[in-house]
Amino acid sequence: MSDPVATVLLVPSRGSENDGSGYRLSPESAARVDAAVGHVLANREVFAGAAAKGRPGRIVFSGGWAEAAAGQAAPPPGSREADLMLRRAAGAAVDGTPLGDRVELIAESESRSTLENLLLTRGEGLLDGHEFTPGTPLGLVCHRRHLPRVRFLAKKVLGLPDRCLQPILAPGSDARSNPTPETLLFLTARLLFLGTSDEATVLRRERRLVHLLGRAPRS
Repeated sequence: MSDPVATVLLVPSRGSENDGSGYRLSPESAARVDAAVGHVLANREVFAGAAAKGRPGRIVFSGGWAEAAAGQAAPPPGSREADLMLRRAAGAAVDGTPLGDRVELIAESESRSTLENLLLTRGEGLLDGHEFTPGTPLGLVCHRRHLPRVRFLAKKVLGLPDRCLQPILAPGSDARSNPTPETLLFLTARLLFLGTSDEATVLRRERRLVHLLGRAPRS
């Protein structure tokens, strides 16, 4: 029996850059887009079967700008991380057909942190219409270093156990230089939910904790 294949993917962004002529994806964000596209290409028959049953695949690109971790200012609409990711994916093709004709491509471009990636994806109903089970898992597209935090937050915010989540790893080391090291951000994610799961409370805690951790020496 073959392993299950996720046909609904969540792709948290990993930064963008402005070189003075406009915004472009960081190499890490671009690698995540390419990993999502590669997953569709490698499993084209599974995606085609899902579409034939009236359940087309879906890729949700989530991310606006890195305000929480890096203090970034908001780019203009259309130039935010998820917008750029969707644009890159839309330029791909599956057997000569644009990817957007094979799967649904959705951008959530208001989130400012990994926590908000999950909260806004849920709040805006971007995964609605799909049930996630061990046989039909949700694909989480990210780098290996980022995976523990993304998976932890997906379990907390979306209420999905590990067996309903399928990691889809992007290549590369994900060596972005953020004020807060990834190990401390993962610890922050765990601290956010101590004693509560209230959205307003965890968001307020996130801002305070990331601000404090951002003052710590870099590892």
